[in-house]
Amino acid sequence: MNDINIFSIIFFVIGAAFDLFGCIGLLRLPDVYNRLQSATKSVTLGTCSILFGLFLHYGFTGIGVKALIAIPLIFFSSTVAAHALIRGSYKFGIKLWDKTVVDHYKEEEEK
Repeated sequence: MNDINIFSIIFFVIGAAFDLFGCIGLLRLPDVYNRLQSATKSVTLGTCSILFGLFLHYGFTGIGVKALIAIPLIFFSSTVAAHALIRGSYKFGIKLWDKTVVDHYKEEEEK
């Protein structure tokens, strides 16, 4: 086993751990806004880490280049999609959790 394979395995494990934490957050967090926060942050980081591990493992082959191209696509599309879902949920009237401290959309509407 060479050093690149060790680094790719490390990125695979880190990515799987972040994906697992994101899935646990989807199950455990109290409202749609917190769940989307969990899914967007940790699952995006986990998936990008797995894709980077694929790139390290395969190098500049077809699979490695596709994995490298997919990283910014997933990063930007997941954040935009989560923002659109959160904004739509808020406009549709889905209530925040009782213990929510900050409501930026309400502050924005009041201005």
